[in-house]
Amino acid sequence: MPSYLPIIRQIQREGCEFISATLIAQELNLEPIQVRKDLSITGIRGRPKKGYPVNELVSAVEHFLGWSMTRNAIVVGAGNMGSALMGYQEFQLHGLRLIAAFDIDPHKIGKPIHGVAVLAVDMMESRIRGFGVKTAILTVPSSEAQGIAATLISAGIEGIWNFTNVKLKVPDTVSVQNEDLSSGYAMLCVMMQGRE
Repeated sequence: MPSYLPIIRQIQREGCEFISATLIAQELNLEPIQVRKDLSITGIRGRPKKGYPVNELVSAVEHFLGWSMTRNAIVVGAGNMGSALMGYQEFQLHGLRLIAAFDIDPHKIGKPIHGVAVLAVDMMESRIRGFGVKTAILTVPSSEAQGIAATLISAGIEGIWNFTNVKLKVPDTVSVQNEDLSSGYAMLCVMMQGRE
């Protein structure tokens, strides 16, 4: 669904009132039936021979993805990955607002990175409670990931976007999205080798 949105927004910028599932499918090398099935989850219905009303479709997809509301989040680990994520301006378009980062490096603490305040990890638990934040982005060394995750959960975090290569053990009440960049790169290598 997130990959549909840029295509729909482009059609919206061009001033078109309707977009077909076939056009979206062609842009993404998918079958139109799959696109129609996915879009039906949002509750919006297409019109025969016209397609989907673009403005309504943008709103429906954003609402379905939870991007129509602002969600505050913190970053734990202000190294290369954490800093890059803090600088990624597209998050704001999707309703994600990074309100603080936490790190152990005294050279980073107290200095903002891309406008995001970097605080000491030992303040993390009390600050999470004070901020009322429920989402954390985890970019710490793998050896620290499980311990930090436990601290986050005890402070009230309900969703962790995990950029470490550790499969976190969390209660059923906590959602985790794993982003293992090594696995993504491995898949790219396999696909490239298959073509050679």
